[in-house]
Order: sequence, then structure tokens, then C-alpha cells
Amino acid sequence: MASIGSTFCPTTPVFFSSSSSNVEEKGQNFYLYPKNKSSKICIVASFSSSSKLLTQSTVSTSISTSTKTSSAERTSFGFKNLSETCWVDVQKAEGRPLNVELNAPLSIGLMSLEKLENVAIRVELSNGCVGWGEIAVLPCVDAVDQTVALAKAREACEFLSCSSPMTLSLVLDKVGGILPGTQFASVRAGVEMALIDAVANSIDLPLWRLFGGVSNTLTTAITVPTILPELSSKYCESGFKVLKFKIGKDVNAEIKALQAIQAAHPHCSFILDANESYTPKQAEGVLQKLHDSGIRPAVLEQPVHRDDWKGLAEVTNFARANYGQSIAVDQTCQTLIDVRRVIKENSADVINIKLAKFGVMGALEIIELARKSGIKLMISSTAETRLATGFAAHLAAGQGCFKYVVLDMPFLLSKDPVICGYEASGPVYKFLNARGQGGFLTWEFSSW
Repeated sequence: MASIGSTFCPTTPVFFSSSSSNVEEKGQNFYLYPKNKSSKICIVASFSSSSKLLTQSTVSTSISTSTKTSSAERTSFGFKNLSETCWVDVQKAEGRPLNVELNAPLSIGLMSLEKLENVAIRVELSNGCVGWGEIAVLPCVDAVDQTVALAKAREACEFLSCSSPMTLSLVLDKVGGILPGTQFASVRAGVEMALIDAVANSIDLPLWRLFGGVSNTLTTAITVPTILPELSSKYCESGFKVLKFKIGKDVNAEIKALQAIQAAHPHCSFILDANESYTPKQAEGVLQKLHDSGIRPAVLEQPVHRDDWKGLAEVTNFARANYGQSIAVDQTCQTLIDVRRVIKENSADVINIKLAKFGVMGALEIIELARKSGIKLMISSTAETRLATGFAAHLAAGQGCFKYVVLDMPFLLSKDPVICGYEASGPVYKFLNARGQGGFLTWEFSSW
């Protein structure tokens, strides 16, 4: 079976204006160039002279967005078409350490993380356009430390730097072959981000348009490290409407704290992440106690062990039948095979997508599967700066299909190393950049 990194990318709309300075009409073809026409990136789209609709097999209609661009001023075609017709010529690619302290230790599974030790990826194309990506490194989860991540990133970057020009689709497929499977998914994601960001910069499109153009804003939930009413109030007063909590230690104390938060902020809803803490019977008991206490979470995430498929189905059916409660899976879905099984067996209501777990292309394929099946989606951060968070946020806003958004990791960092990028106003992210994801680093760094 092909690795996730080399799988199909679904069709989503991309918009450009035929009156733009870098679009030339020749007969019935439109040629979309980057600013520098000497670049080896060019997209060719064919139109019917009578209808101005694309004659390629993949056609998308214009979507109204929160921007002021009218449907009459733009033409759309799918990201799949772009990836298959856009030629990429990488001049230079490299990865370097990206180290950032956390405000406070972060619990991940049974481990405590005190700082990020990630890897930043920079890809420069022959036309001078640059793209950025980030590899989230979690040794306690993936058994891949920063040294290994740097080595694998260097392998992919050397390939990109030495390769002849090829289509974006092919180069992403090649990267998937160099960084296959789940073990190197986070490395693959970082390289994919940088390549796609560089291409978006080349053709003067912000990523949210590249990924569908549904919206140029996104609203996130916030993860509260401990269930404390005072800390929760701070976030609620900052405008956050959805709070995410880890549960699974002392259910009675946790419910008492949740009741206090709910009483003080009745407009806020909760995402509760059990993080594999319960047996099926215990999870059912927790759902009963939550119901009896008047706590109705928006979703209960990963109530049982990742390998307990039977128990997951039992808890999900119990929650649906008795409380109309949604159950989400995170650790249970490590591969595309797992995602298909959840959908086939109807064993959960929501799938939590993380780019570091599936890669960008794998995440896009899961989105396509979810749209066909009707299962709901969540998108979450891992331990990342605004580089990876910004990319994921652009993707989520552009696709417009995520029921739950928890892209909050930058709020937990002591410093923000990323220059520009999205603008955050409380929980609302705004994408006002003209090209790519808009965020970048000063490359003369080792750590912050």
C-alpha cells in the first residue's frame, strides 16, 4: 500500500483573476505565472470561449468567501490540477533546529514537555520564492528526537536541492517515498508545508485560497493545562468560547471544577480529552456522572485505549443512545487504514486530524474520506510554533469542513519566533497575507 505521503490530494478550488498582471490569455488558454516569468513554475488552464468554464476534468464552482472578491472576478480550479500542472524547481532546501521554551510544562501522554525542540524547513525555488515548514518533534510519542528529525530532513532536502524540475504532485510523491509511514510523518509534514508554501508564494495566492477559499478567518478553542476556574476565566474573558481540558485522574474533582467554570461562564463549551484513560465501563460511568452533573461536553475525545476497538464502539454507541454525546478519536487513528476502519465500523463521531501525524497530503485525503462518509472532523496542534499552526489554520479555513478547531499551541509558548503570519485576536485568526502562509523565520538562529 502506498504511504500516506504519496496519496491522492482532493480537489478544492483555487482562485485567480484573469485580469491579474501575471495571467496571460492566449487563445482559449490562460497562463498563470509567478511574478518572475523566468521561473519554471507555470499553470495552464483551458477555458470554453462561450462559458469561460474550465474544460479540464476537475471543475469547481466559485465559493463565496469573507473577502470582497466577487465570483465574476475569479476563476477556480482544483488543487489537484495545480499540483499536477505546476512545475517546481528547487534551488535550495535545508532544515535547522527550532527550539522554543514553553510557558509551563505540557503533559503529553505520560511525559512532560518543557520546551519545543523542533526543526524548521526552508525551501527556496529558482525564482527566489521561499516556503517554510515545521517538523514537530515528540520523542515521547514518535521515538524520533531532534537529531533523527534533522537527519531525515537533511535527506529530503538534499534530494530536493539536487532534483530536476518536476510537478508539485511528483515532488510530493517523491518526498513521501523518502519519508514513508507513520514514523516520519511529522518530518514529511514539515517538508510538504515548505514546498506548498513556496509554490503558493510563487503564484501569489494565500494558502487559505489554495486549499479551497471558504474563509480567511478561523476560530480556535484553547487547551487549559489544568481544570482551574481562575485560569479558565482568563481565557473566557479573552473571547474563547470553547475550552479543552484533559481529564482522567479524579473524575469527581474534575466534574466539580467543570461545574464551577460552567456556572461562571455558561456561554463556554468544553472539549474533554480522556487521553486513553478509561476502560469502556469506566468511560460509560464518566458519561453518566457528567450527565447527572449537568455537564454536556461538545465532544469526549479518546475515552479508551487506542487499540481497544471493541471498547471504543461500545462507548460510542452508549454515548449516542443515552445522551446524544459525540465521541472523538485521536490516538486510535494513526494511519489511513485506521481512519477507514473507524468510518466503516461507525465506531466514533469525530476524527482528530494532526498534520504531524498524517502529513499534509494524508490529511487532505482524510478530509476527502470524511466528506464522503459524513463523519465530523477536528484539527489540532501538536507541539508547534506559528509556522506549523499557521499552515494548519490556513488549510482548515480554506477547506471549511472542521467542526472543532484546537490550533492553540502558540499561546503556550514563552516567545513567538515567527515573523508576520496570521493575526490573532483572542481565538480568531485572520489571514490578511497576500501570498503563502505569510509567516517566516530569521534564518540565522539556533534557538530562542
